[in-house]
Amino acid sequence: MKANVGSFDAAVRFTAGCLVLGWGLHYENWWGAAGFVPLITAFAGFCPLYLPFHIDTTFTDRPPSPHGPE
Repeated sequence: MKANVGSFDAAVRFTAGCLVLGWGLHYENWWGAAGFVPLITAFAGFCPLYLPFHIDTTFTDRPPSPHGPE
């Protein structure tokens, strides 16, 4: 399982997950449990929905190559 979630993407997912969980706790609603999905993908660094679309946001974490783009 190759990581396909970059650091910025993971930070956004972590924030969104915390907000949804907080919303669910505040309103005592089970829909807040949906906040676990972005939290799990943020910590795992892998999003299965990115696979069919060939999305990879880890490119922002790699230092630029001195020889140009790969």
